[in-house]
Amino acid sequence: MTNSRMNPKVDEFLSKAKKWKEEYEKLRNIVLDCELTEEFKWMHPCYTFEKKNIVLIHGFKEYCALLFHKGALLQDAHGILIQQTENVQAARQIRFTNVREIVAMETILKDYIYEAIEVEKAGLEVNFKKNTEIIIPEELQNKFNEIPVLKTAFEALTPGRQRAYILYFSQPKQSKTRESRVEKCMQQILNGKGLND
Repeated sequence: MTNSRMNPKVDEFLSKAKKWKEEYEKLRNIVLDCELTEEFKWMHPCYTFEKKNIVLIHGFKEYCALLFHKGALLQDAHGILIQQTENVQAARQIRFTNVREIVAMETILKDYIYEAIEVEKAGLEVNFKKNTEIIIPEELQNKFNEIPVLKTAFEALTPGRQRAYILYFSQPKQSKTRESRVEKCMQQILNGKGLND
């Protein structure tokens, strides 16, 4: 591994890491051994092949992980890839809670990284679910019936914004909470804004 392939922004990220520092450094060495380009995207070390994202290193409270951008297309011979949430369509993680796990899996991790590079070389793409598969919560539908202009404004939003609202409205178990969320977001929808705009 040559130092010329190491990105100074990743050096800075690692120097500031309070948690998972040793794990990040081991993961970085493994990934760099696979001849990927080290970049810094989304506030995390990201590794690319011919400008295509292959894998990202990130950490959470309970674990750190290698995130494969097109992990859904990998064979997952060892059954170790995890779908972060049911709404994540392409990316998959391999999670770690200590550096020993990473060291023990080094060969397997490299196999997965090389497979991810092959997926990119082959030009494979993840088939994303279309918005038609999303079910509009009853509470939102009731508001559409009550205020037709709200439905028009909602349908004018980008598919991604529509999806974000629907997921947000659908999460609570109680109808009252779902209703309250719809109420709070109505003006934002009417203004043509997304949930996080």
